[in-house]
Amino acid sequence: METISDAYENARLAPIRRSWNPMVWLIAWAYRITIGRVAAPVPVLFARAPRIIFGHLMLMSASEYGLSLDKRLRHLTRVFGSRVNVCMFCDDLETHMALKAKTMTREDIDALAQYATSPRFTERERAALRYVEEINTTRSATDETFEALKLHFSEKEIVELTWLNAVGNYLNLMAKPLGIGSEGFCSIPPRVETTPTGESAQTCDPAQARQP
Repeated sequence: METISDAYENARLAPIRRSWNPMVWLIAWAYRITIGRVAAPVPVLFARAPRIIFGHLMLMSASEYGLSLDKRLRHLTRVFGSRVNVCMFCDDLETHMALKAKTMTREDIDALAQYATSPRFTERERAALRYVEEINTTRSATDETFEALKLHFSEKEIVELTWLNAVGNYLNLMAKPLGIGSEGFCSIPPRVETTPTGESAQTCDPAQARQP
């Protein structure tokens, strides 16, 4: 099992460079199919705990194929949630995936910090982003925010949005505490932006991203 990037510089656990476990091979293959290479969580995290891989893949599959929310909104939620939580690995990867899928543009990414006033987002998207920002910063939502959400989303969609954000938190809380940083999917040098929490994050152009 190869490892690929300098994302391990601040990792708190050294990467395991070879594993003979079939589940580790499976998730390594899944990353290769999705992003073209093996990402840092494989040798740092999953190689040490292969029994969690099946559950992880089920979550990822459900978040990608099991929701009625449109793809752009799913990507907005993933990118913005990672940015609010200042998880550089997830922000980097999710931004790359959104731009690669063409559900978001570089201008959309740059405008996220001003989502409340930017004309790049619809009222429905603003309501979702406000909800995502609030539940990630306060672990709850005000009645005002929730009522605004209900104007644009069905009850099923609200549950899906809440669940999707929780899955994003799961990913953030695996990568960030273990010191897994940006993989360099974003162009080098990165463009620095300001997150809603005041910390820096980066945006990227997949056409200029580092190759595997």
